[in-house]
Amino acid sequence: MTDNFAARLETTAQEVAAALEALLSETVLDGEIARPGYLLAAMRHGVLNGGKRLRPFLVVETARLLGAPELAARRVAAALECIHCYSLIHDDLPSMDDDDLRRGQPTVHVAFDEATAILAGDALLTLAFDILSSPETDLPADAKLRLVNQLARASGIGGMVGGQSLDLDAERVAPDEAGIVKLQAMKTGALLRYACAAGAIAAGADDQVLARMTRFGEIIGLAFQLADDLLDVTSDAATLGKAAGKDAGRGKGTLVSLHGVAAARQRLDGLVEEAAELLEPFGGKAETLRQAAGFIASREH
Repeated sequence: MTDNFAARLETTAQEVAAALEALLSETVLDGEIARPGYLLAAMRHGVLNGGKRLRPFLVVETARLLGAPELAARRVAAALECIHCYSLIHDDLPSMDDDDLRRGQPTVHVAFDEATAILAGDALLTLAFDILSSPETDLPADAKLRLVNQLARASGIGGMVGGQSLDLDAERVAPDEAGIVKLQAMKTGALLRYACAAGAIAAGADDQVLARMTRFGEIIGLAFQLADDLLDVTSDAATLGKAAGKDAGRGKGTLVSLHGVAAARQRLDGLVEEAAELLEPFGGKAETLRQAAGFIASREH
């Protein structure tokens, strides 16, 4: 990871965090009645707690590559991060993964209470679509409609939530390799795929470019999950900022458990190469996204 890439990643994280801070203010918007303080505090705890903001970064960088308006792209990125953070809050619940630690801090249900954590996730889910459909997200109406539609599909029964359901099923009946790939493409990959597609939609890209960036997002999603599975085996809670070794502890099948660490690392290298090939038509302008693929594969937490 070059210094320039690290700086871009950090700058984007700060800009998106600032946008989220403003969106999660006490200010009551037109059409709202009130913003209950305890619930708002729980939402802020689940969102404004650091993190790499990788999904927003992919939105912003894809949008920058293709010429989308910067402010609108940042709002799309913030909407996606609301979905991601809602999913983490719910994923950490006792009835799901039962985690007490997230990004080195107590999870929302631990810091507040379980019922409030559920409501905080619900509110972040709906806030995402508020952001996308708002007049402040200054994009053509057809682009906004497509962004809303595709985010609903990426995050719902045919995407992330469906993947979480398959993940719960996997604790009872171990899936085969094809089942693992499908589960991971839905639970983790769907939002990363959307991140890259959203930047292209915001830029008004043609179908060919949109398909290329969507495929790039799919590859990034596969790489992210494979790297995550490797970290679950090779790292510890202090480094990760969350529990380690949980997949093995629950008997969950992963590509690492099926094929071993060495084979998984080789597959990861292949995914990075495929991602780079997809960006070749854009030349040097896509260098940041090219480095993002390498960063995802080699991250340590």
